[in-house]
Amino acid sequence: MKSKIMNILNIKWLKKFQISIIYSLLIIILLSSCSKDAKQTLPQRSWQLTWSDSFNAHALDTTRWSFDLGAGGWGNSELETYTNSSSNLWLDGNGHLVITALQPSAGNYTSARIKTKYLFSQAYGRFEASIKTPYGPGIWPAFWLLGSNIDSVAWPQCGEIDIMEQQGQSPNINHGSVHGPGYSGGSAITKAYQLTNGRFDTDYHIYAIEWGPDYIDFFIDNFLYEVITPGDVTGNWVFNHPFYIILNVAVGGNYVGWPTSSTPFPQSMYIDYVNVYKQQ
Repeated sequence: MKSKIMNILNIKWLKKFQISIIYSLLIIILLSSCSKDAKQTLPQRSWQLTWSDSFNAHALDTTRWSFDLGAGGWGNSELETYTNSSSNLWLDGNGHLVITALQPSAGNYTSARIKTKYLFSQAYGRFEASIKTPYGPGIWPAFWLLGSNIDSVAWPQCGEIDIMEQQGQSPNINHGSVHGPGYSGGSAITKAYQLTNGRFDTDYHIYAIEWGPDYIDFFIDNFLYEVITPGDVTGNWVFNHPFYIILNVAVGGNYVGWPTSSTPFPQSMYIDYVNVYKQQ
């Protein structure tokens, strides 16, 4: 009787083991299939360079960039004052633009924010930058676009595209977002991309969008992780006119929270290049 019971138990265990193996194989096959499909459906587009900066000069090229200056929170309750000081922004002589957030004294912060407004804007195309980001609670690096009609229609009607936006307390997560009328601020259309092995502040990564009349595709290191179309937004689609580029490192703000005693200063964002293309 004992032998029969043991045989039954062994058969049941074997069946469970076989089911577990089959289940695991199905998951592997499914993941492999998804990976292949992702590669097969990756957009195939041809690009022509229209604007670029590789930061190989000795100073910021003011025919390409201008500074935003001042404090006041910038609509986000940010803490820093943006300056044009060489202590907050410089070229390192090795082909990198460096934007540095400083804490000159307790509760006071300085940083830099540059833009191509009035100097360059483009509707549609591929916008990309190679960046190594800063880290720490309350540190808010960004590579983003604003509609060039902002002076006439204001934000968010002008539209905003956040190609790279990170919260310094989570240095392995990037957010790609769009803001427009009816879906701005905390209601932005957004998606996070997380590095499973690594952090964005320890190496350069390529952040990009490919943008057309009815889509905005978000990439990190040429991996497509987000697609936004007119059907995805909860208001008007306002991404049908030229946008200009902004690079900055904010300190504090509604999105990222506030620096803490564990936030190390200075914190620098290194930009290797910024390229813009149009589709051929």
